[in-house]
Amino acid sequence: MTRVIPSLSTALRRYLVTDVRAGGVDELARRCAEAIEGGMTAVQLRAKGWSDRELLAAAVRLRRLCTETGVLFIVNDRVDFALASDADGVHLGVDDLPVEVARRILGPTAIIGYSPETDDDRRTAELAGADYLGIGPVFGTTTKPDAGAAIGLDGLRSVIERSILPVVAIGGVTVELAVSAIEAGATGVALVGAIFLADDPRAAAARLREAVS
Repeated sequence: MTRVIPSLSTALRRYLVTDVRAGGVDELARRCAEAIEGGMTAVQLRAKGWSDRELLAAAVRLRRLCTETGVLFIVNDRVDFALASDADGVHLGVDDLPVEVARRILGPTAIIGYSPETDDDRRTAELAGADYLGIGPVFGTTTKPDAGAAIGLDGLRSVIERSILPVVAIGGVTVELAVSAIEAGATGVALVGAIFLADDPRAAAARLREAVS
């Protein structure tokens, strides 16, 4: 099946991040499918603590799902699994492979996101060829204990003003708070608990689509 991926800014608009607390591969895939039906435009597979076999199975399932629905598919941290599953790209942090190394492995068309911790770190990633930045935690988060203190909307705006790349706001973003992040200049918003862990991911995603078109 031929992939039809929208422009990067459009694809990053409503960005779903998975969480292993929802259950195994089948449950993860079900929740992603429902959230996509509700209007999510990108999916990032983040499955901390899973075995390589589980992670590969999930990556292959989500790759197929995202291809069928025209949604961007990103693997968190693991360049090898992004390559193995033919994902659209990878999202990296400061402890992962450098952006330039990931680019050499995945090729020129891969989408590489990066979460910087300092302004120098941001500039280095931009020069190395990152495609977008994940900035946060904006409002604080319970899904990533090591994420640090919330930077608030002022902190988000500060990064957006200095960066040459699209910025996705993450960390404590709810459907209600998403609009304020977009109004601050973010290209998109990434949600974990408010969508992926919701009782009804489809309905939660639909509410986000109404708020952030």
